[in-house]
Amino acid sequence: MLVGAFYFPTDYGMDVAELAAALETRGFDSLFVCEHTHIPVSRRTPFPSGGELPKRYAHTHDPFVALSFAAAATRTLKLGTGICLVPQRDPIVTAKSVASLDMLSGGRFIFAMGGGWNVEEMEDHGTSYETRFKVLRERALAMRELWTKDEAEFHGEFVNFDKTWAYPKPKQKPHPPLFLGGETDHTLKRVVEFCDGWFPRPRSGWEPKSAVKRLRETALAAKRDPKTLSITVFGAPTDEAGLAPYREAGIERVLFGVPDAGRDEVLGLLDKRMSMLKG
Repeated sequence: MLVGAFYFPTDYGMDVAELAAALETRGFDSLFVCEHTHIPVSRRTPFPSGGELPKRYAHTHDPFVALSFAAAATRTLKLGTGICLVPQRDPIVTAKSVASLDMLSGGRFIFAMGGGWNVEEMEDHGTSYETRFKVLRERALAMRELWTKDEAEFHGEFVNFDKTWAYPKPKQKPHPPLFLGGETDHTLKRVVEFCDGWFPRPRSGWEPKSAVKRLRETALAAKRDPKTLSITVFGAPTDEAGLAPYREAGIERVLFGVPDAGRDEVLGLLDKRMSMLKG
């Protein structure tokens, strides 16, 4: 089982390039960075975890810029978005960012996407909460066309463009792995339809063995080979006893959280987390 980290790349926390190099040196598989373009001051949408919204949500760097610095500081570390808020992004611009980062990093990018939870944030981008997953689906399919076709075109309800040239193409073929965040049955159907993997959070009632079974059954029902799909868990346990069920279930990758803290605190945590690499 692969072990990586996720991080809010803030303007006050540990430098993302230094963090990436530290993870690679210690043998971790990957670094995924979170995204919020901005946080509307109204705070009409409550924080899903309850309480006050943590400071880091309003202080993140652009994920593709942050990962570019991480890529330049490393050679083998996988680089991912965890998650990219695709309903808030122009698909043509985002497709180019993905392809550029994948090519310049030597094919190390993993594209994990999500619909988002902050209603005001997505409304500022012209997307409604009710249609965000329809928008995500079309934008993902349109980006896939841009990555794989010499003359790409797409005509849908939310994305529409005639034949176009869009380069560079990603180094990974046909494109970087696409993962989708969420835990519902609707999420699994979307994963099976147009993604390469599932990016769930281990919320209450979530169990690795049953999660693998759910994904497998959803794939078979859609006549897709379950072996073409993998699972990366966002926020898995950090102790060996907690991780054992994940290893036994065949989970491909788990991610632990890195705090938005200073260098000394973060490096101490990474050294402590190295025990996760056993097994």
